[in-house]
Amino acid sequence: MSQEVLLSVKELRTEFFSSKKSSVTAVDKISFDINRGEILGLVGESGCGKSVTSLSIMQLLKDTPGKVTNGEVIFEGRNLLKLSDKEIREIRGGKMSMIFQEPMSSLNPAMRIDKQMIEGIRLHSDMTKDQAREHAANMLKKVGIPDPSRVLKNYPHQLSGGMSQRVMIAMAMSCDPTLLIADEPTTALDVTIQAQILDLMKKIQEEDNSSILLITHDLGVVAEMCSRVIVMYAGKIVEEAPVEILFKNPSHPYTQGLIASVPKLGSGVKVLPSIPGSVPDLSAMPEGCRFAPRCKYATDKCRTEEPELVQIGENHKCRCWLKQ
Repeated sequence: MSQEVLLSVKELRTEFFSSKKSSVTAVDKISFDINRGEILGLVGESGCGKSVTSLSIMQLLKDTPGKVTNGEVIFEGRNLLKLSDKEIREIRGGKMSMIFQEPMSSLNPAMRIDKQMIEGIRLHSDMTKDQAREHAANMLKKVGIPDPSRVLKNYPHQLSGGMSQRVMIAMAMSCDPTLLIADEPTTALDVTIQAQILDLMKKIQEEDNSSILLITHDLGVVAEMCSRVIVMYAGKIVEEAPVEILFKNPSHPYTQGLIASVPKLGSGVKVLPSIPGSVPDLSAMPEGCRFAPRCKYATDKCRTEEPELVQIGENHKCRCWLKQ
């Protein structure tokens, strides 16, 4: 039985322009779908384009040098890239919400927490101010914040990094979004709170049949939460597969390197393998396969010709000359 597609990203390209009108491409013509009720993982090292992808989908690049220069983002049948500012604001924060990676810079330092939360809740619902305040307190309680009534009266600088992160999560989930984009949602949290937050996200997702785009570098979280995984490298998708297949049979050398670097209990390994080198600079992308300078299997063809993302199995795609 075919699943209903909630979000469809098609040939998305995002560029960042300098004052000299030159540009670098951070996201290079990527395409993927998120089905209704699905948790999709987006993984890769820092600098691979994961966060820029999420900001492009949410149309949050307006006050930056970044601009979506190609593609479509179809959400519930509407191309978000063609909507007016007013139309996108009606969707953003309501039907589509985001947990940002850096809560300390995402919360308004001049506004108390209650005002920031209540404003969003009332904008996307018909609650009164008192009802919205009660709902905000309940959401803070759900994400493990003790004494939520007191926290609502605080300013962001009065909260710890972990507390701020939980406030951001509560804000993002307070309007029961159809799609939640979570950019490293548990980065600032200790492992016990991280487990509680992930369980809460999964519970709400199952109750509402909503979808989550989970952006992370933690493959343990991916294995626990996601049904399908996309691996990004240097602005491109290099592999896409159901989570069981990806962990059992990683096909791209980059994916193999990521999985090999995860510590395993009882393995007896004292030094974890690592991927040599680093993600290439956006302004100096290598010719051919972008991973070739770091790949132990690279051939002359890999260094001169770029492979396409091709189907190599059921629901399994890979961008590598070794698989074509």
